[in-house]
Amino acid sequence: MDFKVFDVIASGLAAERIRLNTIASNLANLESYKKNGKPYKRLEPVFRAMVNEETYKSGIAKVKVEKIVQSPYPVVKVYDPSNPLADKEGYVEKPNVNIVKEMTDLITASRVYQANLNALNLNRDLILKTLEMWR
Repeated sequence: MDFKVFDVIASGLAAERIRLNTIASNLANLESYKKNGKPYKRLEPVFRAMVNEETYKSGIAKVKVEKIVQSPYPVVKVYDPSNPLADKEGYVEKPNVNIVKEMTDLITASRVYQANLNALNLNRDLILKTLEMWR
């Protein structure tokens, strides 16, 4: 029996855990600013399939978080001349974190994580059933 499936599932669980942590960081910094007054910029994990000749032929590959990058989306400018962080024209740069997008990503990541757990449990149960047959 080939146990590589557990490596694939483990890589999926690890990647989604990082994705969930990144979303949590974005939500925690929804209204945060750096010491220099610049707004927090949304973070996004970049995933990469770990493909080699064997995984290419089988169509099954592990996933890896290659890096975590700042979102390319611009910060939001809000007119608030009374804010001490306002520029000369009275605009304040706000973090580019969209709570609706973060919550959508959170639900998606949670479901993918749960799907990986279900796959893990299913494979474990199949192995246990196979062992019972050999008794």
